[in-house]
Amino acid sequence: MASKDFHDLGRVDMALSRLTEAGTIRRVIRGIYDYPRYSELLKQEMAPDLMQVAQALARKFGWRIQPDGTAAQNLIGLSTQLPSQYVFHSDGPNRVYQVGRTKLQFKQVALKEAGFRHHETGVIVHALKSLGSDHIHEKTIEQIRKWLPAEKRKPVLRDAEGVTDWVYAMIKRICQEGANG
Repeated sequence: MASKDFHDLGRVDMALSRLTEAGTIRRVIRGIYDYPRYSELLKQEMAPDLMQVAQALARKFGWRIQPDGTAAQNLIGLSTQLPSQYVFHSDGPNRVYQVGRTKLQFKQVALKEAGFRHHETGVIVHALKSLGSDHIHEKTIEQIRKWLPAEKRKPVLRDAEGVTDWVYAMIKRICQEGANG
């Protein structure tokens, strides 16, 4: 969550400071907070959810963002590898934020790359592009289909009409075949 999310409340900074001191929330970076999560398995506090941090920054600055490459693959479940840097396409300026040991990088791109109506479209497009057409197999299609809710398939297909031909062909396979099975 971003402090901007509470712009209509008085004395926000003081309230956030008290909640931070009490351990109810933690300051991730300036103006961005989250609820700390504890892992019983690891017996330690977990790192912030970087997708939520990126989305909070986007809301704070009024940007539209889409995860790129490894971040998109990770979100869909195509990769379990945790990147040391999460890159997001954005219609805002180029910016880099350090969150713990991980960098959040926002790269300004043409609106065609960040201007999808549905978040899922951008995630799928960028995951497919980062894999490359030669590395997409039926298992990849199935994993994306499993990740994409059935009710989102038609809107995502319409939303992706302007993307590169091979990417659109893959999205058609994901959406159309998945609707039948």
